[in-house]
Amino acid sequence: MSEETIEVRGAEAHNLKDLDVSIPRETLTVVTGLSGSGKSSLAFDTVYAEGQRRYIESLSAYARNFLGQMDKPQVESVDGLSPAISIDQKNAANNPRSTVGTVTELHDYLRLLYARVGVPHCPECGREVGEQSPQQMVRRILEFPEGTRAKIAAPIVRDQKGAFEDLFDDLLGEGYARVEVDGEPSDLATETPDLDENYDHTIDVIVDRVKVSEDARSRITDSVETALEEADGVLKVILPDPPADVDVGSTARSTGDLAAEEEDESLAVEFSEELACVHCGIDLPEIETRSFSFNSPHGACPACEGLGETKEVSEDLVVTDPEKPLRSVFEPWSYDRSYYRNLLDNVAEHFDVSVETPFEELSSAVQEAFLWGTQEDVHFERRTKNGVRHKDEPFEGVIPNLERRYEETDSDRVRDHIEDYMSVTTCPVCEGSRLKAESRAVLVDGTSITEVNRMSVAEAHEHFAGMESNLSERDRTIAEEILKEIRARLGFMQEVGLDYLTLDREASTLSGGESQRIRLATQIGSGLVGVLYVLDEPSIGLHQRDNDRLLNTLAELRDLGNTLVVVEHDEETMWRADEIIDLGPGPGRHGGQVVAQGDPEDLMAASDSLTGDYLAGRKQIPVPETRREPDGHLTVQGARQHNLADLDVEIPLSVFTAITGVSGSGKSTLMHDVLYKGLAREMNDNTSVVPGEHDDIEGLDAIESVRLIDQSPIGRTPRSNPATYTGVFDYVRERFAETKLAKQRGYDKGRFSFNVKGGRCEACGGQGTVTIEMNFLSDVEVPCEECGGARYNDETLDVTLREKTIADILDMTVEEALEFFEADSRISRRLQLLADVGLDYMRLGQPSTTLSGGEAQRIKLAEELGKQDSGETLYLLDEPTTGLHKADERKLIDVLHRLVEKGNSVVVIEHELDLVKNADHVIDLGPEGGERGGEVVAAGTPETIATNDESYTGRYLRDKLPTVELDGPRAGERTAGRASGD
Repeated sequence: MSEETIEVRGAEAHNLKDLDVSIPRETLTVVTGLSGSGKSSLAFDTVYAEGQRRYIESLSAYARNFLGQMDKPQVESVDGLSPAISIDQKNAANNPRSTVGTVTELHDYLRLLYARVGVPHCPECGREVGEQSPQQMVRRILEFPEGTRAKIAAPIVRDQKGAFEDLFDDLLGEGYARVEVDGEPSDLATETPDLDENYDHTIDVIVDRVKVSEDARSRITDSVETALEEADGVLKVILPDPPADVDVGSTARSTGDLAAEEEDESLAVEFSEELACVHCGIDLPEIETRSFSFNSPHGACPACEGLGETKEVSEDLVVTDPEKPLRSVFEPWSYDRSYYRNLLDNVAEHFDVSVETPFEELSSAVQEAFLWGTQEDVHFERRTKNGVRHKDEPFEGVIPNLERRYEETDSDRVRDHIEDYMSVTTCPVCEGSRLKAESRAVLVDGTSITEVNRMSVAEAHEHFAGMESNLSERDRTIAEEILKEIRARLGFMQEVGLDYLTLDREASTLSGGESQRIRLATQIGSGLVGVLYVLDEPSIGLHQRDNDRLLNTLAELRDLGNTLVVVEHDEETMWRADEIIDLGPGPGRHGGQVVAQGDPEDLMAASDSLTGDYLAGRKQIPVPETRREPDGHLTVQGARQHNLADLDVEIPLSVFTAITGVSGSGKSTLMHDVLYKGLAREMNDNTSVVPGEHDDIEGLDAIESVRLIDQSPIGRTPRSNPATYTGVFDYVRERFAETKLAKQRGYDKGRFSFNVKGGRCEACGGQGTVTIEMNFLSDVEVPCEECGGARYNDETLDVTLREKTIADILDMTVEEALEFFEADSRISRRLQLLADVGLDYMRLGQPSTTLSGGEAQRIKLAEELGKQDSGETLYLLDEPTTGLHKADERKLIDVLHRLVEKGNSVVVIEHELDLVKNADHVIDLGPEGGERGGEVVAAGTPETIATNDESYTGRYLRDKLPTVELDGPRAGERTAGRASGD
């Protein structure tokens, strides 16, 4: 065994065919090949799985009792393994409390920074507050120039109504003669101030008058302690004639005092022993790291409990059709007509309107009263068994009634009913910041933690650059290491192309590629050496410009002394790789072998490598000979959601359109939040969908329906699979129910469902696997011991169709099932659609939880192709080339063209240039990501985009279009890079 390689011998996981392969250590190795050729089986199910198994075996017997025993992967041996870390495309977190800041641990360092050097301010008036000991107060007073006259006062009354005659008598009895009332000096020994009890007053007791000097330290200390005792821990120092070189504002800031006020020519400075605002009378809690955690009650906004969002009854959902008459316009009240009809009758009579009047014809004041209630009493009459009950009281209003019942009820049915009329809105108390007011009022360098969280990664990196120079020497010493960690993590995220993400972005909204790059940035920050990293298509979702930065990051990880095994189809990644392992020659049962291995030049020279053919240019995805002309447009006007800059854009119809742009430029916001949700709301009258902010979408009459085909899972449990989702399994079960043995035993098609009792294996509930909880690692699924993963009991498996059980059918690939059911047009037609979108390698019973986002999207696309299509449908797809080899991408492009040829419109978000060059129209957003994006940089045919020097997409697209003159910034770059292997 060589110490310089990882030796895999006899790998047979899934479709691998007794595979032997050597992976060089401390290199960037790309595993590529057709979809289904065995890439993930080699990288994840063999190499990484064996590394994980060995790690568990290295733990103590006690720890292994909690973890359970992992089966050895189907491999003879794997030698030369390093500790392995998998970085896949699973969402960073599904918890709504998780944000980009929390999953990267950046928020932990921000909490530490604000807890240690943050300056608290009053959440009401914004004044700086602080707590000081009497000794600190004395030191602050002695910092004034020597000889400065000072009055040491106890502020015993602040902005309170009253004449305070008894208080003045008590003060005089205690020996205090001098006071300042509302800023004016007064001598209680000569006269008692005559105050108007109807006005607010401020009273300061003058404890002592001194000249500031070191010799007076003892006297000043005694006076300060006396004043603090009289005013319950608050002290005011009044300087009647402050020295000219003492600045009011800077004095307060430099000494850390609570407040400084200038009255005439005097200076008043206040101190407190407690963390409190003496002006507003607000006590503030002690500042701790948990004060800035929205997952802790010590920091979370009490209104939304740290979620940043609240559920509120929506007026638009309560009144969906204002043309309806008053008696039936309120949807939530329709299910209990007797009580609410009587209620509405009484209120309508009060306002002298008819319940038959359409709601929209009522005056706005009356509409408001019905929705939100009245302040004046309404006379209510209700007939009961004992007669008529009368009462006069304000009308609660439909919306307050629903909100009150939602909070008070214990009935799930009632809560579910009311939730249908509630929408999620930004918390009005914390404005979506998730934190309580006291935490938001703590500042570092004049900025709150809320403001930092709303910054993008790039903005935050700039904000923290050189912050030490703005801090005091003490704070600088405390914050130095914390700031270093914050800047490092922000830098790593920039390196992997995530500079456009805001720190408060919910982790559940990240794409698979973004989640993977976040984990990659975290790994870079760990600085580990000698680790095996296994990555799954990290380039997904990245524009070619941002892809360069990602590849630099991977090279950095490699240069630290780590080994990277990357499953990837991206050509740029292959050109930067040290080694490429090309699996094939075909998908599924036709794959599982090493077709070619070596550097990019070796692959290009390999005669039987399909990947090499595309790298060398021997095979290409062709450019269409003509571009279709649009037949009308959808026009989005004034889109302002997220970073869209009041965007007006035309979406051409009856053509194939690609939306492009650098990462974070607003593509998904435009397609998902504005276009799809806006159309779904208008066309389907779906008021529960809240579209992104925009003015209007014109041209709806030109399309009949809109369908979003995204990468969300086709099911969230192992029970869902391609066969069930596409409807193939219904016909398969019918075929088994028609067999001779099934009829003899009285089995109907329900017997062959693994979702109901009867035919399924009850030990695993028909799932075929049992989940083992791994306390220290991710949970592991192992085959059910009872059925061996077959999902069915023995009696059901007795029934065969041409010597195949129902479990055998589920274990077939699409290609195998096509051959088996060739004579059954109902089944073969649907299976052919799966093959058309490049999924012929997929097993029919593969659990949906194991499918990639790209595979799930193509299954949905196949299912759409199988529907009866009358044309005039708008199809919206988000990066459909995810996980596709060039040869499979060509199949997908053909399918999309088929949809357009039927009279439909196709709009895709895409970075893959071979697909973009096949579009009839391109809309390029940018020019940058985040706040600097959200504009249309260029629009037109791919050729038009390629000639636009302002478009990053255009610069990279030139290489793909032979008819475009290569005279721009990218000309010659890629050729030179390939020649050097750089």
